[in-house]
Amino acid sequence: MLRITRYMKALADPSSAPVHGTPPGPVVIWNLTRRCNLACRHCYAFAADAQFTGEPETPVMLRLLEDLKAASVPALILSGGEPLVHPDVHAIAARAKSMGFHVALSSNGTLLDAQAVDRCREVGYDYVGVSIDGLRATHDHFRRRDGAFDEALDGLRRARDAGLPVGLRFTLTHETAADLPAVLGLMDSEGVDRFYLSHLNYAGRGQRRDRPELDSARRALETLFMRCWADIQAGRPRTYVTGNNDADAAYLLLWAHRVLGEAAVDTLLPMLRSWGGNASGLHVANIDHRGGVHPDTMWDAYTLGNAYERPFGAIWADTSDPLMAGLKQQPRPVTGRCAGCGFLAVCGGNTRSRAWQQTGDPWAEDPGCYLTDAEIGLDQAVVA
Repeated sequence: MLRITRYMKALADPSSAPVHGTPPGPVVIWNLTRRCNLACRHCYAFAADAQFTGEPETPVMLRLLEDLKAASVPALILSGGEPLVHPDVHAIAARAKSMGFHVALSSNGTLLDAQAVDRCREVGYDYVGVSIDGLRATHDHFRRRDGAFDEALDGLRRARDAGLPVGLRFTLTHETAADLPAVLGLMDSEGVDRFYLSHLNYAGRGQRRDRPELDSARRALETLFMRCWADIQAGRPRTYVTGNNDADAAYLLLWAHRVLGEAAVDTLLPMLRSWGGNASGLHVANIDHRGGVHPDTMWDAYTLGNAYERPFGAIWADTSDPLMAGLKQQPRPVTGRCAGCGFLAVCGGNTRSRAWQQTGDPWAEDPGCYLTDAEIGLDQAVVA
């Protein structure tokens, strides 16, 4: 994830520059269940309102927490499907909190009724993210249910009013791109101070046909950068983050050079190189509803092992798997445009799953990169 606000704050006040270190273990996105009360068009997990086989009992899941703690996992993002469908989501979260994990909940918001919010408050979730992928018509179409927007917004409001740290989550696709400014407007009208933009990755029901035009990605980033910079200049404490396209870091450098000048690039570049870009297989992991371990949530079709059958730490450290060996290699063995890109040290070769889904080669150039050959320092003849 690119924490835009963190870097822009450093531009305004260099003394606040983040210090990057090697995390003790990966952040784990844990799909507690594949079941969901919705069937969204972009769902990476093929979730649906059905009973899926192979999901473990809660005592087994609680034992997995001990294993994750032993592997120095610092944070858990409880996801799905819809995690609130799981009958013991709060018991699992409460146990994780008692063990010292940072615990976040990633929800579609529709099940955040008064009782659920009370339980969330009792558990003390560190963050509750609610997905809003457009205003009413767009969101309901995208989520395949009339009324989903109003239910999600009501859930967000309940969580906010209960004092939970809440944020908006937005997936950029060709269907949702035009609604981004309006969704950002909800931050103002609803008093929400956190926003996460996820670029579309190719997994589950979200496929290449759903991606926005590359120019739409650029416009979205321009909108976020200008808004974040204006908030910082005005002293508004709001947070903007993007994910699933690490070219955003390179574009931040290009934006800073164009808007703020060369000195801004000199400030940003060392920080972004230290950050290193894509963290799949390094600092972020996914465990699916049956215990399958993946390099991140978008590698649903590539399983490294099962966390209920083999210790998670052993799976994660095992570089006998060629994909994990390549993901942990620095620089990664990327080819095509990515190999010659002047920003490789900043974006880390971007997310590799798009290349794998499109070509079968995880090291091919990322088809989701929206930067031009000129911007990344390539000679077109060389690329060809």
